[in-house]
Amino acid sequence: MLTVTAPAPLAAPKPGAARASVPLDVQRDVEQFLYRQADLLDGKAWQDYIDCFAPDGVYWMPAHPHQTSGDGVPSIFFEDRNLMTIRMKRMLHPRAWSQKTQWGTSHVVGNVAIESHDPKSGAVVCRSRFHMLDFRRDQSRHFAGSYVHRLAKTGDGYRIALQRVDMVNGEGMYEYVLQAWV
Repeated sequence: MLTVTAPAPLAAPKPGAARASVPLDVQRDVEQFLYRQADLLDGKAWQDYIDCFAPDGVYWMPAHPHQTSGDGVPSIFFEDRNLMTIRMKRMLHPRAWSQKTQWGTSHVVGNVAIESHDPKSGAVVCRSRFHMLDFRRDQSRHFAGSYVHRLAKTGDGYRIALQRVDMVNGEGMYEYVLQAWV
């Protein structure tokens, strides 16, 4: 079973949360990393997206914003790289019925705020907001919410240790489920 310990920085975003004072190059690098991640999703570059995660990285979309752990409780997504790879293979399979209709997404990421930065290791905890348009079956769906990223600094740049996604409208009624990551 996948276990993720969720310390306080991984709780759902709170309005007016404290922001760390960080060098401008760190702020810029984190923003550029988040924008690239969104671009990979919109381009359906699934393997490159998965490669943004650390070897033990986790993508987590809690079922409820008050969740502090995905372990032992229902979550919309709670995936390590192995489960993300399985999802990718399922989406790319030639007989994947859900992928037969043309579809696409467009992400807008903003309000990137760094909550903590360890100058020694380069590790960052940041929060941001997103809007995503999902177009499938001649219908548009809009999703919006917030991300919390715990980023590890490597020789190749940042890698995601944990990405938490809290959707504002995640409990809405939808004709079909999310197939890919938000």
